[in-house]
Amino acid sequence: MGYRGKFVERERARELRSQSWTLQEIADELSVAKGSVSVWVRDVEFTPKPRNRGHAAHRPHPLHVKKLAELERCRVEAEYGAMTDDELDWFALGLYAGEGAKTPGAVSMANTNPMLLRLFVEWLRRNFDVDESRLRARLYLHEGLDLDAATTYWAAATSIPVSQFQRPYRAVADTSRRHAKHERGCLTVVYHCSSTHRRVMARVAAITSRFDLPG
Repeated sequence: MGYRGKFVERERARELRSQSWTLQEIADELSVAKGSVSVWVRDVEFTPKPRNRGHAAHRPHPLHVKKLAELERCRVEAEYGAMTDDELDWFALGLYAGEGAKTPGAVSMANTNPMLLRLFVEWLRRNFDVDESRLRARLYLHEGLDLDAATTYWAAATSIPVSQFQRPYRAVADTSRRHAKHERGCLTVVYHCSSTHRRVMARVAAITSRFDLPG
């Protein structure tokens, strides 16, 4: 190759070196010896490129990929169609048996999960002649959290008017025991009706009596 060719390659090598290309990268790009490149660019200021970990850093770990696949499989396996009245009844009775208050005179349940409380209240309305004016709600919310926002949220979730919310309990967090707080608090729904309580407990007893446990 003539002198002109070497001049062009040398200038190109110097340009690439100023862009932080390595000697080997320049040699491969120009199809010349690495030693020649070293001589041509030795007075060019060189700043090494940061190591490119972009793809590796965002590549999910195989165990994480496996976990996501398992979660998706579980979700698909758990899909159900529309819930029948009997299925709703069984679910709500099981929920009440585990989470509901058993004190006579009222049907009551507390939870932080809005979907469970909404289902519970909907079940009461479907299965019993509920007098809406007897429904009450009481919010347990840590100090410092937005009471108005939480009350509005739960009123919408349960379709219980804000006017039927009782005075909330504002708890002072014990930082030595727990740091996490439920942003919307814990809601207790109470339906004051002795006959409804008796009917609910009779259903719970009828369901549990079907299971003969050894002992």
